[in-house]
Amino acid sequence: LTIFMDIKKKTYFVDIDGTIFKYREFDTYLDNPAVVIKSTKQFLQQARDEGHMIILTTARPDTKFMRAQTQFELIQGNIPYDRLIMGIERGPRYLINDLSPKEPGDRAICYNLVRDEGI
Repeated sequence: LTIFMDIKKKTYFVDIDGTIFKYREFDTYLDNPAVVIKSTKQFLQQARDEGHMIILTTARPDTKFMRAQTQFELIQGNIPYDRLIMGIERGPRYLINDLSPKEPGDRAICYNLVRDEGI
């Protein structure tokens, strides 16, 4: 008899520019290749290995060209992810979630990283 424990997986929402790749202006992407921030890549790989969901977010415009360019850079950098959300606003981002009455503790957690320094 195998007993399965109910282990809840986490969902990580991770910005791309300045967090996964060194920050570049949109109009410089073709002239300046993406530079992976190693500590963030290692963190994402560990999260993926543990079965967690990784959702990448970016203010990069959701045009056919920019989506293809972004996916190319993610593949080239061997960046693990489950979903890619593009075209979000550049202003502050808020994560809003409910508290579980059965499980104590915060269910929405935020980390602000120094640009280009990784995790």
